Amino acid sequence: MSVVQIQPEQIEALRAQPGCRLLDVRTDAERARGLLAGSEHVVLNQLPQRWQELDPAAPLIIYCQSGARSYQACAYLQERGFASVYNLQGGILAWQRAGLPVDVPSP
Repeated sequence: MSVVQIQPEQIEALRAQPGCRLLDVRTDAERARGLLAGSEHVVLNQLPQRWQELDPAAPLIIYCQSGARSYQACAYLQERGFASVYNLQGGILAWQRAGLPVDVPSP
């Protein structure tokens, strides 16, 4: 099973699907510098304890800083029966390079 890679420009179409969720697997410090609007936060090393909070039938877009950790998260979830997981190739860095908006969380 291979992880589906998506580009920043493809996210909005995917997010329009019913039940689609956007998951940020970066650290708290990385997330504090900026995040994608509407994203939920589960640090990658917490995923083994928290993956059951996610719906395996719903589309799930996962991102990190550069795409490496989110790829690991996608593979981990696929092993647990998640059928529609998507890795944001290049992570939030690719998102920013595409000129797309990043939210800064309030303290």
